[in-house]
Amino acid sequence: MSLIQSLKALADENRMKILTLLMKGDLCVGALANRLEISKPAVSQHLKILREAGLIKGEKRGYWTHYVVEREAIANISKQIGELISPPDAFEIIGFSAK
Repeated sequence: MSLIQSLKALADENRMKILTLLMKGDLCVGALANRLEISKPAVSQHLKILREAGLIKGEKRGYWTHYVVEREAIANISKQIGELISPPDAFEIIGFSAK
């Protein structure tokens, strides 16, 4: 999955909230819907986008599917962003000059 696709998947407040909740532990659609106070179909749509971006995966447990974060994918996004902005570039972005 490309960095752009991953960032597009994260460019939604509810998806960021879902990812934050899932970083703390696995949850099913119903639990996420209750915590976010949005409908189950809305949660399912957000999960689909996150899953297609490779940021989460579903694990079937009996009747329910529990969703977990693909931590390696999150680490890869962080690494790619870090590579985009090296320390000298970061100073240029904020307008700091070492002269």
